[in-house]
Amino acid sequence: MTQVLIIGSSGGIGRALASAAAARGCDVTGLSRSADGFDITDEASVEAHLSKLDGPFDTIILATGALEVNGAKPEKSIKAVTAQAMMDQFATNAIGPALVLRHAARLLTKDGRAVCAVLSARVGSIGDNRLGGWTSYRAAKAAVNQIVHTTAIELSRSHTHSICVALHPGTVATPFTQSYLGRHPSVPPQDAANNLLNVIDGLSPQDIGGFFDWAGKVIPW
Repeated sequence: MTQVLIIGSSGGIGRALASAAAARGCDVTGLSRSADGFDITDEASVEAHLSKLDGPFDTIILATGALEVNGAKPEKSIKAVTAQAMMDQFATNAIGPALVLRHAARLLTKDGRAVCAVLSARVGSIGDNRLGGWTSYRAAKAAVNQIVHTTAIELSRSHTHSICVALHPGTVATPFTQSYLGRHPSVPPQDAANNLLNVIDGLSPQDIGGFFDWAGKVIPW
């Protein structure tokens, strides 16, 4: 049975991923702030929770993240950037995932195909940025993309069948995005989860270190 670890399993996408993976016959282990007290922004919390897990897991999915942290909304302009809001974004969307990925080599199976997928966002793409704004969130997501790419290189040395990628889930109708949907088309969490799992199932070793959207299309860095 495929062993799946989902970090952020109580969030809108994370909960849907856990349900969809279980429906596909996977054995799912979940960690979240609300259910387990797992705080991705706290190094001691990450270490305490992940050190208790033995694995090995065939798939690890980081479904954490926040568009607003401590009430700070995405900036409309660079003029609105504050040091605290940017640090909070990096703590949640970049540093936290890096703290989790420190454990990836120990938790992922070495004997066969292993996937580590981190949810990122298209707005983290420097090449795709044509609108400006959202500086702190964009920068944090660009940073996590670099963290994922670096982890992928290192994992490939010890886990020859590993695939570590950043994934953009699309615009998902959750509390995370409800204030920002506007005219953008969105999908329910269940659809997003199945889309992401389909992408994960279709990944090959050649895709290691890549950045893909919910349909499996490459996103420019």
